[in-house]
Amino acid sequence: MKSKKKSASGRDAAPRRPVGAARRPYQTVQKKSRIGVLIADDHSVVREGLASLIRRKPDMTVVGEASNGREAVDLWKQHRPDVTLLDLRMPELDGVSAIKEIRAGDENARIIVLTTFDGDEDIYRAIQAGAKGYLLKDVPREALMDSIRRVHAGETCVPVHLAAKLAERVSGETLSAREIDVLKLMAQGKSNKEIGSALFISEGTVKSHVKAIFAKMNVVSRTEAVANATRRGLIQL
Repeated sequence: MKSKKKSASGRDAAPRRPVGAARRPYQTVQKKSRIGVLIADDHSVVREGLASLIRRKPDMTVVGEASNGREAVDLWKQHRPDVTLLDLRMPELDGVSAIKEIRAGDENARIIVLTTFDGDEDIYRAIQAGAKGYLLKDVPREALMDSIRRVHAGETCVPVHLAAKLAERVSGETLSAREIDVLKLMAQGKSNKEIGSALFISEGTVKSHVKAIFAKMNVVSRTEAVANATRRGLIQL
């Protein structure tokens, strides 16, 4: 039996690689970082459900949970999440205002509005403020997870039916700030005279604003105007 060759140190020499054999490539295994998600919703059941769903995904993690808009901004500054899921209507600071404050600190912040409100004005204000996605809370689970990944990758996610409402809002006639003020007081049941006193304008001017509101919204009564404005997100009752 042949004896093994010894090296100069007396140890067994390592076997030689056959001539022409390729070297084995040096491989480094990098652990892919998970998408950090901040959840902001004033309903604890919604927050807990979203957190549970996200934590089950191997490529995601929850970095914080906020119960109001002010807390959402504070937690965003603390954790700098990759993606923020934000409700539109929250106490202390509404969703649109929270988006504006967050993006004031980082214009590249990736925020998805997750809400029950699908009015064209709601969508318009959120996207205008800088939201990268707008989803309703009845969105399928996997569609929500896919949207988080897409927004994290730099895409914008607005479902087709909501995008159509947004396009209609952009192309349609817009109520002026004064007309919105009149509409809000109409919703409170104020008469033209009472609206004029509250806004320091004449009753005749109020009538002109009401006429313009009816024409722009294509309605024929105050009740219809208020209902339409509430549905679209122009006013909140």
